[in-house]
Amino acid sequence: MIKLRVFRAVDDLESCQKFVEGHMKILKNFGITMITSANVEWFQDPKTYVIVAEDTETLKVLGGARVQVSSERYPLPLEKAVSELDESVHETIKSYAKEGTAELCGLWNSREVAGMGIGSVFLTRTAVSIAPQLGIKSMFALCAAYTIQMAQKAGFQIATFLGNNGTFYYPKDDLVATAMVLPDASLLETAHADEKIEILSLRDNPNQIKTEEGRRGPFDILYELAIPTGHEV
Repeated sequence: MIKLRVFRAVDDLESCQKFVEGHMKILKNFGITMITSANVEWFQDPKTYVIVAEDTETLKVLGGARVQVSSERYPLPLEKAVSELDESVHETIKSYAKEGTAELCGLWNSREVAGMGIGSVFLTRTAVSIAPQLGIKSMFALCAAYTIQMAQKAGFQIATFLGNNGTFYYPKDDLVATAMVLPDASLLETAHADEKIEILSLRDNPNQIKTEEGRRGPFDILYELAIPTGHEV
């Protein structure tokens, strides 16, 4: 069984380290050695929330993602990634931050769970589901080509107001990344109907076991998405 759980980065540094080690291994497999979301300063950020996919028996971290809430002290990875190409990103984030904004970043999954949808479906769904707990209205993401479709199902739209109609060469000159924004993470008016149902189910019952369907067949996920009282932003 796979467990998806969420925690503040500052509350579980051991799991943060496992997250980074797994993420860096995957990035190196793709020849990527420099990426802003891999910077570990977020270990100390009380407004960064980590979602990990763990094997319930071995506790091995098989994938994960971060939701970093915008703050003056820690710029979002998106800002660092594209500021040299588009300086307006800082004012854009500042504007969205007035009502609460965050970035879904650092999303990855190991080869052991490839084809199950952990990275492409369930981590995105989980990140959007916890938005109300974080007190944010909107959420940004910098997506590789293969994650755009899933992001759109969850309600993200291409941020055409950034870069070249939302696109940038990142993290390498031969790779194109697309900036996306979920304009209203609470109402989810831009989400596909079936995906909205799944997200709202997790909001209504953040701690549950569900049988999910992936390309490799059905499997169970234990969701532990309720952030302990007192840790909300």
